[in-house]
Amino acid sequence: MDTRAPLHPGAIAVFGAGSIGAYVGGALLGSGAGVTLLGRARMRQRIAEHGLHLTDLQGRELLLDGARVPYADDPAMLAALSQPALILVTVKSADTAAAAEAIRAHAHPSALVLSLQNGVGNAATLRRLLPGWTVLAGMVPFNVVQMPDGRLHRGTAGELMVEASPALAPWRAAFRAAHLPLGECADFDAVQWGKLLINLNNSVNALSGVPLVQQLRQRGYRRSLALMVDEGRAVLARAGIQPAKVVSVGPRAFSLILRLPDALFTRVAASMLKIDPEARSSMWEDLQAGRKTEVHYLNGAITALAASVGMDAPVNHRMTELVTAAEDGKQTTLSAIEMYRALSAAKA
Repeated sequence: MDTRAPLHPGAIAVFGAGSIGAYVGGALLGSGAGVTLLGRARMRQRIAEHGLHLTDLQGRELLLDGARVPYADDPAMLAALSQPALILVTVKSADTAAAAEAIRAHAHPSALVLSLQNGVGNAATLRRLLPGWTVLAGMVPFNVVQMPDGRLHRGTAGELMVEASPALAPWRAAFRAAHLPLGECADFDAVQWGKLLINLNNSVNALSGVPLVQQLRQRGYRRSLALMVDEGRAVLARAGIQPAKVVSVGPRAFSLILRLPDALFTRVAASMLKIDPEARSSMWEDLQAGRKTEVHYLNGAITALAASVGMDAPVNHRMTELVTAAEDGKQTTLSAIEMYRALSAAKA
């Protein structure tokens, strides 16, 4: 007999209140949704000190009193899973299995589980460990950075994309009210692989040591990204996967544009450079905080897929090595020339 508390129809739990989780959860909370953030003590302390302060590149701003933000960390966070009807999973990919086990043990089996994580395998992991549950894949295309003054700043554009499902019907209005409309897509595997190719830039930005807009203005960094994207496209083609267009151009055109000389790139790709000057990748943020990154779930996903279809992916493998060295404090930044030479040598 299931002795868990009854489901609360309007309640939302954000499991993994890091930068993305706290931003999405805070936006929903600010629009009137019933949200509880579940995360680490350091984010609780940040919110207590600064409030939950959200800003974005369109100039929107939301400041919630930290004392009024429902937040649960260990051990209370597991109890906070018992009633929400929607659980947004925003933990790092390495923590997906542990999150699934906690949900299975403490959440109501009728709750909808929505993965808003980087990478391509998280929803599958959740489904495998949560048999009988409704689990949907999702994608957060925008970047959120924890600023020194306590703000969570959304520095790039884009709308949430999720796997199309009737189960989302009760939640669409809440996300729209939070300025986070849900774009639903039937072929979500293609979307995730398309997003992963764009997310290969996370590692470039992490090792560049400069904000995204400065990094993208340097051809050596763009050519480094193009090498990884082209290799990823070749692997996906061998695997019979057609990645979706998740930015204004498709993956092939994206790679060609990246290789343009700087002066021409700034004209052709003006929309690509409409990035807040403060924006950086989450992987850069992880390196600065001394945390393990998700490089094995991004560049490493290309390498793993390549191995499964009898190919090598030396460029993405080399980038994985470079980021891992940075995690260990052995190599913190690379100039545009140094990065391109390192990846070109791996390809050769």
